[in-house]
Amino acid sequence: MKNLPLHVKIVIGLVLGIVWAFISSALGWNTFTITWIDPFGVIFIRLLKFIAVPLVLFSIISGVSGLSDVSKLGRLGGKTLGAYLITTVTAVGLGLLLVNLVKPGDFVEKDQRVKNRISFELWLEGEGMGLPQDGQSYLSDPQYQHLITDAQKANQLSEKDKAEVAKRMASAQKQKEVSPLQFIVDMVPENVVLSISNNGLMLQVIFFSIFFGITLVMVPEEKKKPVVDFIQSINEVFLKMVNMVMNAAPFFVFALLAGVIAKMADTPAEVFEIFLGLGSYSLTLVAGLFFLVFAFYPLVLKIFVPKL
Repeated sequence: MKNLPLHVKIVIGLVLGIVWAFISSALGWNTFTITWIDPFGVIFIRLLKFIAVPLVLFSIISGVSGLSDVSKLGRLGGKTLGAYLITTVTAVGLGLLLVNLVKPGDFVEKDQRVKNRISFELWLEGEGMGLPQDGQSYLSDPQYQHLITDAQKANQLSEKDKAEVAKRMASAQKQKEVSPLQFIVDMVPENVVLSISNNGLMLQVIFFSIFFGITLVMVPEEKKKPVVDFIQSINEVFLKMVNMVMNAAPFFVFALLAGVIAKMADTPAEVFEIFLGLGSYSLTLVAGLFFLVFAFYPLVLKIFVPKL
């Protein structure tokens, strides 16, 4: 087992998580799973989150500060932006094409689709947004009354959750009224410490990192060397953190998957329904990724990097 590649161990963790989900739901151990196993999955997500921002920060600063000529950054940035736009548009277009051809949502059992639809309509109703765009309303259909009651209980939010939802809705409404150039304004941080402490402000972290790196390049060598050495050393520390977390990923993935399913399904039949829907989605996703990795990206490399 020790000699197996990490990705194989992670796949084994995923499979064991699925097996445990069936066993847990069949024997009524979901409470135990949620109480004693799921917390390790939450810890895994938190570890990745707190490493992500400083890793991006110090990696970009280290990379940019290693340039000998700032003018190279402009050309590199233009090429990077162009490649980003081309690959993003292709990926989005391919995703829309595949999802409309395969329609993975149709593989989900009808009752589960109805439950999801009712939850969606309750959310629209709570936000005062009226009927869905197809004009149909499951909330007014008497045959779904028991599902509506269950969904209403499940959708009850705490006061804290309601305040967070209201805050996000107000922010979304405000975005509709701002200048088209507001996204550029939002990239520039008012307080870099707050930007670093808020995972939702990654663009501001990236802007600061690039700006800091460019400034380092302009500073005399004897002045910048201690700073560059310090940043590179910190970057190595965070890379080591990532390595340590990923070495434990097989167990964490097992705990994460087992806990998530335990919260969603109480019987083996419900677990099977979840995996039927997720399986069709996953296969569609893998098909798209397969095309990008083995067809589109090699073509891009052949066109733009002929030496390879």
